[in-house]
Amino acid sequence: MLNFILWVVLLAALLFWPMSKLIFVMSVRRLQRKLGRDLEEREITGQINRARVISVFVSLLFAYLYNLSTIGLPDGG
Repeated sequence: MLNFILWVVLLAALLFWPMSKLIFVMSVRRLQRKLGRDLEEREITGQINRARVISVFVSLLFAYLYNLSTIGLPDGG
């Protein structure tokens, strides 16, 4: 069980940075298209925080599902 959790956390940590950058870029471009102007510093900071929060959940979910399919369900023993 500990081995499974360790691999999930390790993969999620490795995925966090690139995933947060990808989500950030996509959300900033979408907001710029929607507003029709460049974003202010306050809006960019808000998008960075939003991307980080979303990235934590998505990377943990992906890491769990990936390890579940490769390692299998932990048996607790």
